[in-house]
Amino acid sequence: MHKYTIINSFGSELFTGNPVAVFFYCDDLDDYHMQKLAAEINLSETTFIRSPIKGGDFNIKIFTPVNELGFAGHPLLGTALALAKETGLFQINIETQRGIYRFSIDLVKEKPYTAYVQMEQPNPIISSYKYHQKLLEALGVEKSTLPIDMYNVGPRHVFVGVENIDILEKINPDLKKLSQFNDMAALCFCLTDTDSLRLRMFSPAYGVAEDAATGSAAGPLALHLCRYGLSEFGKRIEIIQGVEIERPSYMNAVAKKINEEFFLEAGGYAYQIAVGQYFI
Repeated sequence: MHKYTIINSFGSELFTGNPVAVFFYCDDLDDYHMQKLAAEINLSETTFIRSPIKGGDFNIKIFTPVNELGFAGHPLLGTALALAKETGLFQINIETQRGIYRFSIDLVKEKPYTAYVQMEQPNPIISSYKYHQKLLEALGVEKSTLPIDMYNVGPRHVFVGVENIDILEKINPDLKKLSQFNDMAALCFCLTDTDSLRLRMFSPAYGVAEDAATGSAAGPLALHLCRYGLSEFGKRIEIIQGVEIERPSYMNAVAKKINEEFFLEAGGYAYQIAVGQYFI
């Protein structure tokens, strides 16, 4: 029998944010059973908490319904809240396939199942995306406002800028064509009049037609803006995602540059929405 909880990440009100199922005490589960559980639950990601093996506090395995991920933002943010509620720890070093990352959890006194969580994120591998024209065609977008680059943080994020919210909201990608772009997510963004950004993520290759909150892309998006002069290193940006699928989610992120090395952070609220048990 395994206890689990469901956390909505990057939201603080009912039916906002992106849900993740978090299973506790999973040292006895192998990859086969974890993948089967993730497929049965059928959320965009499910995480499994295990004993540390690399010097962190906990080792976390992350599965989509179809594959394992080395790092992912909203699943780890939600897992950090689940761990804080379970253990009473509020500074947690989480092991992933990409490395060990520090999470800070601050519970909201008025809402005992809600917390603000801040996370470190991987330093991405950055490359120009050579299939940018085919990607624009699949998205139904005429052009990008910035160069189209890929940021590999475990998941591979490709950023396409559009001129305004009206264009962003009307994007209706050809999911069949988009599914041919293996092992990547297409993220379309625009600046707003309020100094925040709006974001949409499409990734049928990862089993997600459209994502409500792509936390692992928040830090890379902040870096992307800094690299092309639309933001400054050390400035925190606000990102709103999921509006078009009626799951509004709110993230913030900052990119820092120290001695030619990039350091990324992302954060947002999360809240516990359900608990249960699996008889396995």
